[in-house]
Amino acid sequence: MMLVGDVPGPLARGAALAVLLAAAILPLDAHAARASRSKAAPVAPPAAAPAPPAPRATPRPVSESVAAVVNDEIISTYDLAQRMRLLIATSGVQPTQENLSQFQREALLSLIDEHLQLHELRRMEKAQKMSLIATDDEVREELANMAKQNNMTTEGFMGALRSQGISQDTLMQQMRAQISWQRWIQGRYGTRLRVGEDQIKAAQERLAQAASKPRYQIGEVFLDASRVGSQQQALEGARQLISQMQQGAPFPAVARQFSAAPTAASGGDVGWVSPGEMPPEVDAVLDHLRPGQLSEPIPVRDGVYIIYLRDKRSGAGATLVNLKQAAIALPADASAADIAAAKAKLETVRAAAKGCGDFEAVAAKAEGVVAGDLGEAEITDLAAEFRDAAQNLQTGQISAPIRTKVGLHLVAVCGKRASGDSELGHDEIENRLMGQQLAMIAKRYMRDLRNSATIETR
Repeated sequence: MMLVGDVPGPLARGAALAVLLAAAILPLDAHAARASRSKAAPVAPPAAAPAPPAPRATPRPVSESVAAVVNDEIISTYDLAQRMRLLIATSGVQPTQENLSQFQREALLSLIDEHLQLHELRRMEKAQKMSLIATDDEVREELANMAKQNNMTTEGFMGALRSQGISQDTLMQQMRAQISWQRWIQGRYGTRLRVGEDQIKAAQERLAQAASKPRYQIGEVFLDASRVGSQQQALEGARQLISQMQQGAPFPAVARQFSAAPTAASGGDVGWVSPGEMPPEVDAVLDHLRPGQLSEPIPVRDGVYIIYLRDKRSGAGATLVNLKQAAIALPADASAADIAAAKAKLETVRAAAKGCGDFEAVAAKAEGVVAGDLGEAEITDLAAEFRDAAQNLQTGQISAPIRTKVGLHLVAVCGKRASGDSELGHDEIENRLMGQQLAMIAKRYMRDLRNSATIETR
């Protein structure tokens, strides 16, 4: 069994950062209506410190040297240090002596990829005689959107960067590369790809066959062994990230900055999966996780996964019910007279309520009656006293008063369904398949650029 315990909160310490990261880049999608967001967003500024006035450009240190050369273009140690600061600020991971090399490696890899992307875009601009790289105005507009989504002014947003020693140019350069590259991939390939009806039908059949199996709502971080240097480095990096997430680093922020999976753009959100959709090594772990838990590092053939289980559903053999209740508190040793009085009051509520729509409102008018929504649960998970009512009542029906150790209850059945039902329609399946194809194309494109480039690290 590979699990490492619950994530704090839901990742409570990084909640404010997670809000800021809502402006992250969108996943590749042929039907997206606008350009993708940057995955970098600064952490919130200190509450007591007002945003300082815009300073002059930060001078580069005299001791600046060469960190890498990519197709004759230099990545300086200043560029690397700035990207490391941005990575630390946006990932929520606290730098330590142990993980500092991981930050440096990831920052350098990101800078190399962006240089390759911009180099390719400039080449294609010359070949096609068209503008492909995002302009300063487009990047500033994106910055303004990010600030607005975080309820900040652009100046306040940039002040948060400056407070952590990060220059505006560092964020703008990252955003320029990401906006331009995803717009290029989507424009070049999005209109050419076609998802056939046979593919959609096959996906629908797979979903129908999986309806009897458990389903898991998961997030993923995937560390690509070939990208980070080796399987051992990926494994060690995964251990460090898990340790930081257990201490409060937000999972979506970590996924955006460290994951090599296509889902990194959406904070690692995979959605609902059934056994067989993930690698076998991941499937073997999923059933042992509880909602809210992180897995230990899961080695696979070409890297290492970290899985965060958000929710879990049983197979189609289980029945899920959505319940509301109205209750009167009564001790276990309540007198027969008190029980009778409470029962009469609940019967009055039951007679007056027309169903789930007005159930709580009617109950609220009765003195001493407390009503609430119990949400959705499997019938087998319900308390024994409620189980028969939930099993036998139809949607919209209200039970007779039910006695428990703590009181007398009415239960209203507001929904009932078999778990495992497919939630994806035709268009949703088509969009998902299209996104998968685009993500695969983008991954192969970058692999080819790396293989054909001249890259020298110092």
